[in-house]
Amino acid sequence: MESGEIKEIIKRDGRKVPFRKEKITEAIWKAAKAVGGKDRKKAEELAGQVVELLKKKLKPGEIPSVEQVQDLVEKVLVENKHYKTAKAYILYRQKRAEIRRVKASLGITDELKLPLNSILVLERRYLRKDENGRVIETTAQLFRRVAKTIAEVERKYKKNEKEIKKLEEKFYKMMTKLEFLPNSPTLMNAGTDLGQLSACFVIPVEDDMESIFNAVKYMALVQKSGGGTGFSFSKLRPKGDVVRSTGGVASGPVSFMRVFDVATDVIKQGGKRRGANMGILRVDHPDILDFIVAKEKEGVLSNFNLSVAVTDEFMSAVEKGKDFELINPRTNKPVKKLKALAIWNLIVTMAWKNGEPGLIFIDRINQYNPTPHVGVIESTNPCGEVPLLPYESCNLGSINLSLMVEDNQINWEKLRETVRLAVQFLDNVIDANKYPIPQIERATKANRKIGLGVMGFADMLIKLGISYASEEAVKIAEKVMKFISEEARKKSVELGLEKGSFPNFKGSIWDKKGYKALRNATVTSVAPTGTISIIANCSSGIEPLFSICFMRNLAESLGRNLLEINPLFEAIAVKEGFYSEELIKKIANKLSIQDVEEIPKRVRKLFVTTFDIPPEQHVKIQAAFQKYVDNSVSKTINLPHYATPNDVEKIYWLAYKLGAKGITVYRHGSRKLQVITSFPLEKMENSRVLSELDYYCETCAI
Repeated sequence: MESGEIKEIIKRDGRKVPFRKEKITEAIWKAAKAVGGKDRKKAEELAGQVVELLKKKLKPGEIPSVEQVQDLVEKVLVENKHYKTAKAYILYRQKRAEIRRVKASLGITDELKLPLNSILVLERRYLRKDENGRVIETTAQLFRRVAKTIAEVERKYKKNEKEIKKLEEKFYKMMTKLEFLPNSPTLMNAGTDLGQLSACFVIPVEDDMESIFNAVKYMALVQKSGGGTGFSFSKLRPKGDVVRSTGGVASGPVSFMRVFDVATDVIKQGGKRRGANMGILRVDHPDILDFIVAKEKEGVLSNFNLSVAVTDEFMSAVEKGKDFELINPRTNKPVKKLKALAIWNLIVTMAWKNGEPGLIFIDRINQYNPTPHVGVIESTNPCGEVPLLPYESCNLGSINLSLMVEDNQINWEKLRETVRLAVQFLDNVIDANKYPIPQIERATKANRKIGLGVMGFADMLIKLGISYASEEAVKIAEKVMKFISEEARKKSVELGLEKGSFPNFKGSIWDKKGYKALRNATVTSVAPTGTISIIANCSSGIEPLFSICFMRNLAESLGRNLLEINPLFEAIAVKEGFYSEELIKKIANKLSIQDVEEIPKRVRKLFVTTFDIPPEQHVKIQAAFQKYVDNSVSKTINLPHYATPNDVEKIYWLAYKLGAKGITVYRHGSRKLQVITSFPLEKMENSRVLSELDYYCETCAI
């Protein structure tokens, strides 16, 4: 074939598209950069050799295939002795082949070329399906559906068609680049008949039968639509107390919680996701001891995460060794006294035994309640990161911090732009939402709370060359969250001036601080992110890495398992030349790589995992974020199996002293059924072993 006659190339799906040498250059350059290459001109030269070789091999009129070109790229790289680049190119090619096989087996069209994890999660829960369960939506169509629905809200505020389309495009690009993702209900339901977009709800439970069973009904409607629910049972009269209307005796909060638990069991059978609840009881309730041990037997109240709402008065009594009064909520009078330390020790022991109950520092939460003139906060969402008034809901979204690092530095301007656009997105969700019941719509729109958070924090640290276990990591946490909080608030002020402040603004803490306008009563919250961090291919929330390499079970779709490696570790291993199949097999399913001598020590120090990090450091990271978060911060303090109750107690006290609004611990292996994202513990077939708290976030809303 004569020079210049290659005009087309055949794609894998059989389509003929224009042949472009630039694409070959880009592929070689990408592989070269992965191993430290800096000369793009060399990539262009090698691409030229590929094209010339291709011309010699083709018969007159023959159109080359993508596979032919890729084979020649490998050949040219090896013949030119670019062995590292060749290895990186081959590795990338193998990965793309695996992903194509998975997509084909699932019937998915992915124009965005998303990572394998993203595809698996999107197919399972997010892409629309027909009544036979077949996927009828591409990955690009999913994000276009969401972007269009949320941007369309601007029509209500007199924006013209051009402005709306421009905003839609910004939303679409932000999501498809995986720089920001909203909570799961928004991804699932935006642009559908259901249209329920919120993650978190709190439903009040008053001390009468009608209120209790109304709460069960409202819970069912919320969970059916994909949301998670939080309840305080503190107003219910204690077990054995008088019921004057019937002449009987009360059965107490814990017995009624079982009704909610069974209802959730029934609801989850027909939904996309398991229902999730937060159950809270004040520490001064007469039934507090029953509540603390309610989940001692594994499998009881399995749809609940439990937290004790502890007061400053109680913490002081524990510290000073004093007695503590228990108050009947029906009469508001003391009924008995217990040693505060006895209650405290029981909480600590149960948390050590099976991870529950956690603690909610309820006085601190109300100290930062933005609308105290409206009501008192009694409960949070299932994961604890959003304290809400009765009937409020909140919309969450998370910025992928991993993508805010360029050339080993934080790109503050990119982060600023992403924060501002994300705040507008989340505010629009409030108007685009179809609410389960009128009470929730009224309460939500009165305060317009949003919760902008982060994911990929551990990845950010790795890209910056900072160990999660270092003091510098704590400083970065503060610096990043302070920046996000300030920029989010500025945008909310602008939106308030443009579209009006939240209706309860007058009398709020923001009004008293001198703000002229504010669109949202809260703007920040740090969620565990669950599945959206898998879609974004980044580390979960503000958690450290759990493992570096793991096996994903795809037996049902591919008839085999896939070995998955943390992409940042893989990139460094390839770049520095210590990557090998033998090494990957050696570290597969290990919870730590600190004893693997084939890996350079400085790399091991950078890639610390959960159990390499002292528990106190986990708490310090949580507290650093909390310092600049309006709502709360969801984080599980994972402890090794050998941790003692004394270790748990130290963590609880440290969290209280450092200003956290809540704290949850989980001792590894302390339950027979240890919840993982997908598979049994002993097979270690996923990257994150989750505490029950994380699992609720994984399955309900975040």
